[in-house]
Amino acid sequence: MIVSETEFERCLDAVRAVPAASGGGIFGPDSATWQVNREAAIFLGAGRALLLQLAHPWVAAGISDQSNVFADPLGRFHRTFNIVFTMAFGTRDQAIAVAQRLYRRHAAVAGEMPETAGPFVQGSHYCANEVNALRWVHATLVETAIMAHDLVLPPLHDAERERYWTEEKLLASLFGIPQGTLPPDWCAFQAYAAGMVESDVLTVTLAARDIAHRIFSGRATSFAIPFWYRALTAQILPERLRVAFDLPFGAAEQRSAERAVRWLRRIYPALPDRLRTVGPYQEAQARINGEPVPPLATRLLNRAWIGQPVMTPASGRSRHRSAPN
Repeated sequence: MIVSETEFERCLDAVRAVPAASGGGIFGPDSATWQVNREAAIFLGAGRALLLQLAHPWVAAGISDQSNVFADPLGRFHRTFNIVFTMAFGTRDQAIAVAQRLYRRHAAVAGEMPETAGPFVQGSHYCANEVNALRWVHATLVETAIMAHDLVLPPLHDAERERYWTEEKLLASLFGIPQGTLPPDWCAFQAYAAGMVESDVLTVTLAARDIAHRIFSGRATSFAIPFWYRALTAQILPERLRVAFDLPFGAAEQRSAERAVRWLRRIYPALPDRLRTVGPYQEAQARINGEPVPPLATRLLNRAWIGQPVMTPASGRSRHRSAPN
């Protein structure tokens, strides 16, 4: 089912109907969303989430045919994190504004399958604003965020995971995913994710494999991906997909990934909040504290995470022209 503009606005109405949290956001300091998504450790799962998304033939086709991922890979990284973090840490107006821009951007991503992949036959139509594809992309973000958190911090309890999923169902509305199409609880969500991994819906195409190799080899970026990060990504990716993407995971990769996890578990929890939490979270904390402009350190940190000094305002224009370049 393609999400129509009417259905999308209906999803946004569900967000508007929820009382704003402290600081005017959809979520607030006491939410499980802030607890998990504020952690810089979320970046440890970025490669895994990307590969899980690429394993869906529609996503791979859309990126291959219409995205500038190779022309501006860092810009794509910044745009993606700006959207996700603004939804989590921005005001409700900011979150809705980036959701509307994302919907319009997705509406332009449509075409025909260049090859048969799993249940999708060559020449069949694909569209980014289709419910099943959106639901899978959202699921990869949820599952990987929990996995990255638990990789270096005490694992969340079952009740915390349940609360996180309840909140992320609301965030799914910002993607245009109707609540009725989502798994009702955390156990059902886990079953859905596991079922997708085993199903032929996730079929690694030639385009998906090429995109992955170009990114992880550094050929598509201006910087080389560290060996330990590639090894860790291979380790936490489901084995079936790791093999399909032809990711090396021999003895050297296993040792590197295990060594990285050991060191991260020692060092990461001891980091100061300024280094351990993402810039948009720190910006949200400044907003709650009544600071009209985030501190300089936060604006500089935002440059690294989202490519700009502040989260995108509801107007779409920068509010702080005095922010450093």
